[in-house]
Amino acid sequence: MTNCTHTGLIKTVTPRSLGCEECLKEGQVWFHLRVCRECGHVGCCDQSVGRHATAHFHETRHPIIEGFDPPEGWGWCYVDGQVVTLPDQTPHVGPIPRYY
Repeated sequence: MTNCTHTGLIKTVTPRSLGCEECLKEGQVWFHLRVCRECGHVGCCDQSVGRHATAHFHETRHPIIEGFDPPEGWGWCYVDGQVVTLPDQTPHVGPIPRYY
């Protein structure tokens, strides 16, 4: 296994919403949340109908996400397809509504 080549892009971010940004706008539900560790976008996981975290990666090429709800403490690099070690965990900015 090779090491992720994108860990230098990991930033300390403030989540931009209290749930999946797109699901909240569209009235959809999500299963788990992911936060982009480059810009703070909050999107739903690939088990959710919208798959908005992955869609955000395809739109922006921001490679690193963090398992965010529940707080999971792991990171994932879409480009290298592997788990990455995060330097810290992103705190929630308020209560996250449950939609599953």
